Amino acid sequence: MSEVSTGQKQLRENAIGEATAAAYGPRGFLATGLALLSICIALFLVWQTVSSLLIIFAGVLFSAFLDAAARAMALVVRLNRIWRLTFVLLLLAAAVGLGLVWGAGKLPEQTRLLLKVMDTQFDILQRHLLSYGVDLLGPEWGRDFAQWLVSDQGRFFSHAQLVLGGASSFLAGVLVIVFLGILFAFDPTSHRESLVMLAKPPYRGRTRAVMNEMGNVLRLWFVGQLIRIILMTLCVWVALYLIGLPGPFVLGLQAGLSNFVPYLGPILAAIPIALVAMPLGGSLLIWAVVIYTIIQSIEGYVIGPLIQRQAVEIPPAWTLVAIVLLGALFGVMGIALAMPLVAVGRVAIIRFYVEDYLGDDRGRAFNKGPSQMGAA
Repeated sequence: MSEVSTGQKQLRENAIGEATAAAYGPRGFLATGLALLSICIALFLVWQTVSSLLIIFAGVLFSAFLDAAARAMALVVRLNRIWRLTFVLLLLAAAVGLGLVWGAGKLPEQTRLLLKVMDTQFDILQRHLLSYGVDLLGPEWGRDFAQWLVSDQGRFFSHAQLVLGGASSFLAGVLVIVFLGILFAFDPTSHRESLVMLAKPPYRGRTRAVMNEMGNVLRLWFVGQLIRIILMTLCVWVALYLIGLPGPFVLGLQAGLSNFVPYLGPILAAIPIALVAMPLGGSLLIWAVVIYTIIQSIEGYVIGPLIQRQAVEIPPAWTLVAIVLLGALFGVMGIALAMPLVAVGRVAIIRFYVEDYLGDDRGRAFNKGPSQMGAA
């Protein structure tokens, strides 16, 4: 009996060995090679179309904002979701129209005045640097911000082509983002399910739950950023108006929009304020810088964390790393979308990798808030 069982065991091991060899034979290596080639091609296609993918993600972000507005309106208006979204779009269109009508008469003049002041200050700064032997801006630097409107026809037309090309690309991108956001917002379920179907049936419930959590994170993040931008714009606008700085609304608007890029944006926003205040005297310059610093500190260390804590908490170092890397790889769009990309990427890594693949349930402690906010 022992010899028979030993022989059967040997035959079984030989069969397993032959099956393993067949699996890792020429066909197995060919399948592995084709899989790696497919992954490389997919990564290459993603790299080549990354600008379009960022525009699509911006459309998703805009749809998250529309959905958040419709959800908030449900607390005061008893209408179905389609009518609420329609009402939100009408309100946005009216606000944009009123802003354009109001800004058409004031913004160009304020902007022209600010550019003229900044141009003069750059000339003064360059002369001071040259007196110390430092040519920081270089001999080819065009310090004249009004050079777009010079009388030289060749330069004018070259600048006009550049401006028109950039404006048309920007307008096309904005229109795509708006229409994608509207389409996603009006029918989020079918768009989500079309992605959920790509997962195996046993994992579709989990995939759907994680995508819902990503939607919650995007909604809360976008609404939080919008509140911060509005508060910062109003505070800086009123403060600069009270101390008598020219163009306070334009300076306040750029200070508010700069908060869309954490850490780096507020620092860069201080430069135009300082340049505009420089020719008005040292005391006004100090007042402008101090007031902006106080407002920005309160917003960055008190108001901002209180608002964003409801969405997602990301370590500041990782946020700055993401901004630098995505900005270097993808330019302005990478910088603008760095924070929401990191937010949803963090959710995906914690849920799919840390919890599902590694089996570590402690990942739930890193993102409790948004996961308890309900489905998208």
